[in-house]
Formats: sequence, C-alpha cells, structure tokens
Amino acid sequence: MSLAIIHSRAQIGVEAPAVSVEIHLTNGLPSLTIVGLPETAVRESKDRVRSAILNSALEFPRKRITLNLAPADLPKEGGRFDLAIALGLLAASAQLPGGCLDNFECLGELALSGHVRPVRGVLPAALAARDAGRALVVALENAEEACLASGLKVYAIEHLLELVSHFNQQQVLQPYQSQGLVARPPSYPDLLEVQGQHAAKRALVVAAAGQHNLLLSGPPGTGKTLLASRLPGLLPPLTESEALEVAAVQSVVSIEPLRSWPQRPFRQPHHSASAPALVGGSARPRPGEISLAHQGILFLDELPEFDRKVLEVLREPLESGYIVIARAHSKVRFPARFQLVAAMNPCPCGYFGDPNGRCRCTPEQVQRYRNKLSGPLLDRIDLHVSVAREATSLRQPKDPGTSSAQAVEQVCAARERQLKRQGCSNAQLDLNALREHCVLLDDDRIWLEQASERLNLSLRSTHRVLKVARTLADLDNSTAIARGHLAEALQYRFNEQQ
Repeated sequence: MSLAIIHSRAQIGVEAPAVSVEIHLTNGLPSLTIVGLPETAVRESKDRVRSAILNSALEFPRKRITLNLAPADLPKEGGRFDLAIALGLLAASAQLPGGCLDNFECLGELALSGHVRPVRGVLPAALAARDAGRALVVALENAEEACLASGLKVYAIEHLLELVSHFNQQQVLQPYQSQGLVARPPSYPDLLEVQGQHAAKRALVVAAAGQHNLLLSGPPGTGKTLLASRLPGLLPPLTESEALEVAAVQSVVSIEPLRSWPQRPFRQPHHSASAPALVGGSARPRPGEISLAHQGILFLDELPEFDRKVLEVLREPLESGYIVIARAHSKVRFPARFQLVAAMNPCPCGYFGDPNGRCRCTPEQVQRYRNKLSGPLLDRIDLHVSVAREATSLRQPKDPGTSSAQAVEQVCAARERQLKRQGCSNAQLDLNALREHCVLLDDDRIWLEQASERLNLSLRSTHRVLKVARTLADLDNSTAIARGHLAEALQYRFNEQQ
C-alpha cells in the first residue's frame, strides 16, 4: 500500500483540532516533502523520523515521499507529529498491516534512537480523541495525564518498536491502567495566624463564598499579603470539570501539569509584568497569568505599581471569563474565570491618614498615585476593604477568631446553596438571574436606590452590591436578602469612596 493516513492532533490554545497525516509513496529519486503549513520543528521531523526508523532496525522507504498534514490551512508546530509520521511511513511501505491505525490517534516526539518523548497539550487531545471514539497512543510520561479523560483507551509506549510489534501481532500491548493520581491536600496557612483584622477576615470569607473580587488597602505591615495568602485555603474544592479545565490550561504550558492535582491555582505576578504576560501572547499565543489562574486566584500586590495600560487589559476578562488573543492568521481563546485579589497602599509612602502624621506625601502625589487605577477597573471589584494598623502585641490573642477549617465549612455550605439555586456562584450572575434571585422588598429596594445615589454608585456597582448581599444572605442561610445584608454590602463599596 503506497498511501497511509494516520490520525493526530494539533494544539491551538487549549483546543486540539484533528490532523490527518497523509503519506504517499511514489517511484522517483528519494526525497521527502512536507506540506500543510508545517513550522520549523515539524519540517525537521523528517530527520528525526528517518534516524528513529533506521535505529529501530526498520527500513526507511527509499522513494519519493509526499507528506501532507491536513487540513492544509491549520498551522502545525512542535514535535508532536513525529510518531504519527513514522507510523505512516511504515504503513505506506507495507511494514505495518493496512488499516490497523484507523481507530488510533498518535502523539509523541521521537528521539533519534526511536524512543518516544512526551509532549505538551496531551489532555485536550485526549478529551478530543475520546469524543471522536478513538484510542490514543502517547509516551509513557503522558499516560496519567491522558487517563484523566475518563472512558478513553490509552496505550503508553516508550519505544517505536513496541507499537510496531503490537500492530504486527508479535507482542500485543495492553491498554494503560492508570495508577490513580494521589490528591495531595494542599498545605495552606491558617487564618488564625493573622492577628486581629476581623473585618478583613470577614471580607475574605465573603469573597470565597461568592467568588467576589477583593481589594485590600492599608499602610505597610498591616497584613494585606498575609490575608491574601490565606484565601486559597478558604475556597471550596474543585469539581471534576473544573479540575479538568485547570489541568488543560497547565497541559499546554508544561509537560508535567499534574504536580498539584487537583488544586486551585494561585498566581502572583510581579508588578513589572507586561500586558502579554498577563493575558498571553507571542507569535504562537500562549496562556498568560489570567488563564493560568483560571478557576483560582490572581493576586496583584502593590496594585498601583502596575502600569495602567497593563491593568486595563483585565477589564474584559473580569466580565466575560475568557480572553481572545488575535493574531494576523488566527484567533485563540483561553479561559480566564479567575478571582482577582489585589493589595495597595493608600499613598506612595503608604502612611496616608496615619494618626501620628508619618505621611509626607502632598495631595497631588496622593491623587496621582490613586489615579493609576481607573474607575472602570475599581468598579469591577466587589469588595473594597481598609486594613488598619493593629496594636502591637506579641502575646497570643485570647480570641483569635475563625479558623480556616471553620471558614471553609461556611464557604462550602454557602457555595452549595448558590449552585443548587442558580447553577453558578453569585459573582457570575447575569442580569436576568440577578432579577430572579436577588429580589428585594419594596422598602429595601427604595433604600438601596437612595443609598446608591448618595454614594454616586453606577448601576454596575449597585448590581455588584446586590450580588454581595446575596452572598451574605447565603452565609446566614437566609432565603431572602435583608436590610442588614444590604448595609454590609454597601459598606464594602463605601470604602471605595475613601
């Protein structure tokens, strides 16, 4: 048979479009031509494949070889097609039985010795292969990752000869049996370790319960970063679908994406990070920090120190939950359903409003510092919390407050009520769901409208007040939003005006 077709998968963002590796052998001077928009690593595969076949004591066809990667208009990159190309050459030259590869998809880079190396992006490919009803052949190092796609038959190999022996019925391979990923419970610092700051701790619980964005503002040394580092320990565990989404994003940037399975991401980029570092980019788009924080937390410390243009790129994904990176020849969409947590000082020196008069900043300097944050960005942050300086005490407090374990119980119970009622967290409620699930009494509605007018809140800010009030009601196990819930939610917006 002089024609062979092998199935494989490309990697475009977190998607894995199907690629057919078509190989045709004809008489003529020996040559190998690769068509179908291959980039440099794919064009170099002909040399890797030739050496791998010869070093495996197999015959490399000495004919005119045309290799097409279809569809032709889809860019192909990396060494992920090496294994499929090698098998196609062997099938086209009758060293493998015809049609044996119809129900298989192959991913793997070949070493010159014929050993199969792992590649990135195996989990999205595994999910797509399962939906297509085919088995997947991967390197042994990628096998556990591929097995996350439940119901998929996975074959894990270390050398090209293992697959050749399997298809020639010499030594049949058995589907890979997953050893089971050990879910290591994350070791998060406890909320009890933070001295005082009861109002800020309350805000952390509210933020975790409703998946609300949070801004902590206060002088240096008051525990803003300390508080933010405790928030991951208050979030509910990932569901299976959420864990797969997180692992899929990690899969396209790392060969070993399962080191922290299944934990919520906590990303903390430096304030010198560029816009592409946050949203993703480059000629071949890769996910940025906001996508790596998908289903987790993006913590921006020293928020005003970030370039204003960098912060503005957060506005759209905060609303939509995804980011689209457009290039001349393609558009790539990455998930970005993250929870924004930020910390800032009230002025450049950090001591604005200090009762001891430590601040030496002029009003112009303070205003210029705060103007680095735009109104539309602050409008998208639900909770604005002032973290005041606590009295210095090295003694163990008599009442340390709520522990992380106690807070997690409250958060999980509140989140379960939200999922049962509306299928999502309160922060993700759209306008129609907001009207349905955040119904107020007439007196409370009028009171909220008047309070919003006095505080000059936009309609979006008022809607976010309603979402926070709904979360407070869920924490109290209340089916209705009371006046007290609205008052506490408005308090977090009042801090924004300070």
